[in-house]
Amino acid sequence: MATYIHQIKNWTQFQWNEGAFIGLLSEVRHLQGKLMGKVELLGFELKDEANLETLIQDVVQSSEIEGEILNPEQVRSSIATRLGLKDSGLQHSDRHIEGVVEMMLNATQNNDKTLNKERLFAWHAALFPTGRSGMYKIEVAQWRTGDMQVVSGAMGKEKVHYEAPKAELLEKEMKQFIGWFNKDSNLDPILIAAIAHLWFVTVHPFDDGNGRIARAITDMQLSKADGVNQRFYSMSAQIMNERKSYYKILERTQKGYLDITEWIVWFLECLKNAIRSSNTVIDKVVKKHQFWIQHAGLISNERQLKILNKLMFNFEGNLTTSKWAKMTGTSQDTALRDITDLVNKGILLKASSGGRSTHYVLNW
Repeated sequence: MATYIHQIKNWTQFQWNEGAFIGLLSEVRHLQGKLMGKVELLGFELKDEANLETLIQDVVQSSEIEGEILNPEQVRSSIATRLGLKDSGLQHSDRHIEGVVEMMLNATQNNDKTLNKERLFAWHAALFPTGRSGMYKIEVAQWRTGDMQVVSGAMGKEKVHYEAPKAELLEKEMKQFIGWFNKDSNLDPILIAAIAHLWFVTVHPFDDGNGRIARAITDMQLSKADGVNQRFYSMSAQIMNERKSYYKILERTQKGYLDITEWIVWFLECLKNAIRSSNTVIDKVVKKHQFWIQHAGLISNERQLKILNKLMFNFEGNLTTSKWAKMTGTSQDTALRDITDLVNKGILLKASSGGRSTHYVLNW
């Protein structure tokens, strides 16, 4: 008896009960259409900014799922530079972040939505520019040559959640997957995204980075489904929010039979939540645009411009004079003058708590 789905003969001939999710798929398609309609009303500049913010979420959250924390400001700078957008003088990003960003943009921001072995190897090399995953040397830009298990638990008490196909099968398995992905199909493009994600992580062809590459493939297919080369919702961010149920449904499906209905339902629910969450990003972009229309003429210097832009997206902690001074490379006195100027103009508000915990919030 097969332990895992890939041990079943002709295992990629997946089956599903369309009646279990046809209504959900229609709902996702409706939300997708509403979102694209909303985006079209933004104009080029705001669309670019919404795309930028979504890609930042995608890159940061996809890495965080794997326990890797990236600096959002470095990610922002890298993406903005590659897309030819203003990066507001943000931080230079390291080689690893550049690689993650390069993979994601290659997957989603161009017209080529096909896969081949060379492209997947290039993505893998971009993810691991030093040939290492943390402290460990790994096989880069090639299919793994060893066995692969997904385990958890302390040493000596490990629990095996999944064991991938043997290395000697990978060339055949990946040739079949790539051929299927590139083939013209009557399947709804969103269903292709769901199946592709499951199929790729089940094969687990690389030493490391399989989850991130699976999510890049998913984003590539979803951008095809959206009909645009920009991203306005983040599936990775939503998977991060639902990662416990994500790993549970993966494990259950990979230990199940060829009926993947339950996985498709989970994927569609996650996608629905991702599209709904996108409204928060788009609304913030519009709000930021309106803020600058109202206040641009009141800004006295580049330091104020820099901090205000940061306050609008992903500012960590409270804004204090000491944090302002550190972030702008100025003295505490200069920081206080900058802040006081903005408070007097009604752009910043002094928070109610005083004393050593005095901090300021954006009035928008």
